[in-house]
Amino acid sequence: MQKTAIYRKSFQISAIILKKLNCYLYVFSNKKLNFFTFAIPKLMKKSTRVNFLIALAYCVTLIGGMYLGYKLLKDQGFQVEKDIRYANTENEKVDDIIHIIKKKYVDDVNADSLKHLPIDSLLHQLDPHSAYLPPTEAFELSEALEGNFEGVGVEYYILNDTLLVTNVIKDGPAFLSGVKQGDKILKVDTTVVSGRMLPRSQMMGRIKGKKGTNVQLTVLHPGNTNPVTLNVKRGRVEVSSIDAAYMMNQETAYIRISKFGATTDNDFANTIKTLKAKGMKKMVLDLRDNGGGYLTAATSLANQFLPENKLIVYTQGKHDPRTDYFTTGGGEFEQGKLAVLINENSASASEIFAGAIQDLNRGAIIGRRSFGKGLVQEQFAFEDGSALNLTIARYYTPSGRSIQKSYKKGYKAYQQEIEDRLNTGELTAGSTKADSLMNNLPYITKDGKKIFSGGGIQPDIYVKLDTLGYNKFYATLLQKNIFIDFVFETLADRYTSDYLNRAVSVFNINDKDYVDFLKYAESKKVVIDTKQLIQAKPLIYKNLKLMLYKYYLGDNGYYKAHNQSDPMIKQALGYLAVN
Repeated sequence: MQKTAIYRKSFQISAIILKKLNCYLYVFSNKKLNFFTFAIPKLMKKSTRVNFLIALAYCVTLIGGMYLGYKLLKDQGFQVEKDIRYANTENEKVDDIIHIIKKKYVDDVNADSLKHLPIDSLLHQLDPHSAYLPPTEAFELSEALEGNFEGVGVEYYILNDTLLVTNVIKDGPAFLSGVKQGDKILKVDTTVVSGRMLPRSQMMGRIKGKKGTNVQLTVLHPGNTNPVTLNVKRGRVEVSSIDAAYMMNQETAYIRISKFGATTDNDFANTIKTLKAKGMKKMVLDLRDNGGGYLTAATSLANQFLPENKLIVYTQGKHDPRTDYFTTGGGEFEQGKLAVLINENSASASEIFAGAIQDLNRGAIIGRRSFGKGLVQEQFAFEDGSALNLTIARYYTPSGRSIQKSYKKGYKAYQQEIEDRLNTGELTAGSTKADSLMNNLPYITKDGKKIFSGGGIQPDIYVKLDTLGYNKFYATLLQKNIFIDFVFETLADRYTSDYLNRAVSVFNINDKDYVDFLKYAESKKVVIDTKQLIQAKPLIYKNLKLMLYKYYLGDNGYYKAHNQSDPMIKQALGYLAVN
């Protein structure tokens, strides 16, 4: 947000204050604000002086409102200054990036020595999370975190060169126009998109578009032989960052959050109210594979669980002074019992949240050590839509821990660190003793608990990664999308959503389904390795079940089915039962 936008918001806050004093504020737009000092002449008439004092009081109120509004917006995470660059060539962009690094980067660095490098190599010399985003990637990231996009509101999958609708967002444009799950999209306007071997981007890109524009979809409903044409008016589609939320038993709710976006706090608060009405007193909060998002979304979520005036996290960098984030109180779940699930792919904002819960002893962290990203990025936009995500600070948990893992060995080694944990047996060990983080000096919380720094959040209750059945044959089935294709093309026709919903605790695919799946895999040129097939058989049954539930019941159904046999869920329920 630019300064002028901040000032405009501040004027609006001031205007509300003045209106309550029965005074009307008229402001003329100006790029630069000027403030004047007033003196009250001694020779004024008494009534005039009184009026002048009243006017001066209004001015002070205006300026105070502007200051408070500015401060309020800044504290809520808005950027006070947005560097808009006008570079048109890579060399010009490099010059701009060097300038930004000198002004904003988290550490001391000789930026001029990097000028001769391409942009990606230049940024990799700094740290693994400073990155250049081409226009498309910058736009998609913004869409994902903002929690909305412009389009028709469908999810689709390319099956045998046909666009298959796998989900229709409720109350979105497509939903209201009659598009249904399982529909095959044959034409977009006058362009045939199925059966033409078009690139994925061309097939899907034609459906997206600006809010208010129309698109004509020719679709074939499941079970019908004649296609129908539907007119859809594109709109803004709201997408919740809550993947799944349901009651696991009479007292315990399960909530999964996939990312920390602009709407996470509101989405969560609304979800909590619904679950409380169903009797929720305990919660399993699943942050596995949550790669992060907005810092302020993580602090807002923590505020839902923690009492007033508790430090959640603080950030600090070379050019960025220490900023503390405290709870304000009044959260929706300050008292209930809590278990938080994390794994090696839980990063950034999810680690901020987990670190605060652990340091303040608010609940149990269950799973495996998190990724270890403790760097804060700010985005700087270029005129062509591309953007620079530059590390400007580090964040620290309430106890002062930095959870950023080392990147001294270089960018490639950093990217392979999770794989190294698997290869050394850390992820599959029987206890946390194999965790390399145990070699670091511990921090001691106020409650006397040992916690470690320098490479992610280590769980209070460790649950190893179960790799039984994962082999080359199973990996081939995943890589070639055999599971998804078989479910969409064959298995979905054998079951109904009502039946699956009723039978979630006992359902499994039958032997005929399994045999037909193997025949289908062979038809897709997958060579059956008998020995590896026997090892992978339980996983094949499980994955077919999960894909079937996802197709019919969405993410909520998927996680209901998945959690029936999930070892972390078992540990979480055990913890909540005795604590």
